[in-house]
Amino acid sequence: MPRLWAGIDAGKTHHHCVAIDEDGRRVLSRRVANNETELLALITDVLGIAESEEVVWATDLNQGGAALVISLLVDHGQPVLYIPGRTVHHASRTYRGDGKSDAKDAAIIADQARMRRDLQPIRGADEIAVELRLLVSHRTDLVCDRTRAFNRLRANLLQYFPALETAFDYSRRKGSLVLLTKYQTPDGIRRAGAPRIEAWLRKQGVRSPAELAQTAVEAANRQHTTITGQKTGAMLVAKLAADILRLTREIEETEDLIEARFREHGHAEILLSVPGFGPQLAAEFIAATGGTLTRYESADRLAGVAGLAPVPRDSGRISGNHHRPKRYDRRLLRACYLSAQVAANHCPLSQAYYTRKRAEGKSHKQAVLALARRRINVIWALLRDGRPFEQRAPAAAQAA
Repeated sequence: MPRLWAGIDAGKTHHHCVAIDEDGRRVLSRRVANNETELLALITDVLGIAESEEVVWATDLNQGGAALVISLLVDHGQPVLYIPGRTVHHASRTYRGDGKSDAKDAAIIADQARMRRDLQPIRGADEIAVELRLLVSHRTDLVCDRTRAFNRLRANLLQYFPALETAFDYSRRKGSLVLLTKYQTPDGIRRAGAPRIEAWLRKQGVRSPAELAQTAVEAANRQHTTITGQKTGAMLVAKLAADILRLTREIEETEDLIEARFREHGHAEILLSVPGFGPQLAAEFIAATGGTLTRYESADRLAGVAGLAPVPRDSGRISGNHHRPKRYDRRLLRACYLSAQVAANHCPLSQAYYTRKRAEGKSHKQAVLALARRRINVIWALLRDGRPFEQRAPAAAQAA
């Protein structure tokens, strides 16, 4: 039986730690800076108060600002529990007083760790999974930045050259972005002419330069009016086009890093054998699960974390009332949903299951979610047994 429970309200620059005994009395309350020296002193003091008895630590963050203190606790062999901030927020309503402070939150975290038995322990991180999480997050940021740049580029083009804005699908044709880095206005395109633009595009290594040049000239011939603000708009369009090309290169480089690091993971070959999983989605799956299934007691638990297990909302005479959960890992759900959607189009077994669900009256989204839930059981079994996916059942199973 632990003698002390230490709750840490984690922050960016400082943490607040409150330690309580088995009766819930505070024996320590301290604000510490998020640096190794002060955190080591805190750990030493709490362990000194415990007098060689077990101490259970709990925190409301499992990464980010709490990464250093968690690493120090794990290195010292201390058990650490994770209490989501949302749980702490709702639990605070059951404690006396409406005030909120770091000390109060830390005390609530410690008290919840003392009373509850369903909290998730934080274990040592899988190095490859942590690196994949950082790389996947960086790739997501780059993709979002590129999408915003696309939207700004089209909005600026629409202000002074709507014909060119509708002439190309800039998100699909790299050559159209290369064109915009040099030619952005109707009169500039007409002066250059199709042959000169084609020659320049060919020199830049663009595919189908003649088609691009001809399309641009046709768009320029449809507008002979110079709109106010054209000069500034053209300057912004050229800059945005260059930014998009740079972001695209960075995304490709990041994806190469993700794939290379992912293939070093022990689950790489197993996940790639599952229909619907490529290197990028499989890397997202590993990043979301932490690279190991030891934190999930069963496939049902994994499905619950992924938001694929419906939760009951029964009351009185109402039973069987199931809804989508509100608390789940959206990164894990994204990886499971997209891989199931791909499998429904290319894997005969998944396609048959998806078709059966649609025949039962489910919508496309519901059928894909049902398939994703079914696939969780398969993925769980494969990773547990350490074997790749097989399209057909083994001969012994068929005979049985």
